[in-house]
Amino acid sequence: MATMGDLHEDVLVEILSHVPGKELVLRCRLVCRLWKELVDGTHIWKEKCIREKFFKRDMHWIPEDWMKLYFLLPTVNLIKNPCAEEGFQFWDIEDNGGDEWKIETLPGAHGQTLPDGTVKKYFVTSYGLCRKSQKIDLLAYGLWRNLLDLMQPKIVVSDWYAARRDCGCVYTLEVELLSEDGKPIHKYTSEQVTIPQWSDAKWNQMTHVFTDYGPGVRYVRFAHEGRDTQFWAGWYGVRVTNSSVTIEL
Repeated sequence: MATMGDLHEDVLVEILSHVPGKELVLRCRLVCRLWKELVDGTHIWKEKCIREKFFKRDMHWIPEDWMKLYFLLPTVNLIKNPCAEEGFQFWDIEDNGGDEWKIETLPGAHGQTLPDGTVKKYFVTSYGLCRKSQKIDLLAYGLWRNLLDLMQPKIVVSDWYAARRDCGCVYTLEVELLSEDGKPIHKYTSEQVTIPQWSDAKWNQMTHVFTDYGPGVRYVRFAHEGRDTQFWAGWYGVRVTNSSVTIEL
């Protein structure tokens, strides 16, 4: 009786390419030496990228590591502590005007809940300019130079902002793509958003997608800022949370 061991290697590769990626790594590569070599090789992961990630079979760009690419894209949010669950950890406070930045719990006074019900907290600004930023090292997250320089995957940035109902506020998002030595390659700055007093306090999403940005990008610098428009003591300025930077093909 024929067994899996009797299958031609090409047939075995085709069968294994239909197995979920996690099972390939945790189970299939432990079966025998041949299976380990196949799972650690190129062909299975190339087929999975073509079938599941919609890569073109005739693409001219060749990744250094198909397995890494398969698990990397789509990736997780590269912003650390986007929803204030860890205080101000990982954020650089550049401006701390008025009564400074503060963290509050949703929905907060005169506020609303976020469409994403898993978000529980937000950062809130005061009557002076409050600005904070985070610098993301793309190589440290597993991206590599050829991927960034030749394929130039989309870099998608997003931020959620809202006002209190009883006070107006202003808000701006600024994102830079930086070279290895920190020089700006591309920059996006939103128009300054002004929300009037007695608004509906609805949460709004600001997004931008970087494409065709050229070679050399190694860092993303994400910054947002705001304040209230009434100059009231306390924390009546714009609220921000659920910030994100993701990589997409």
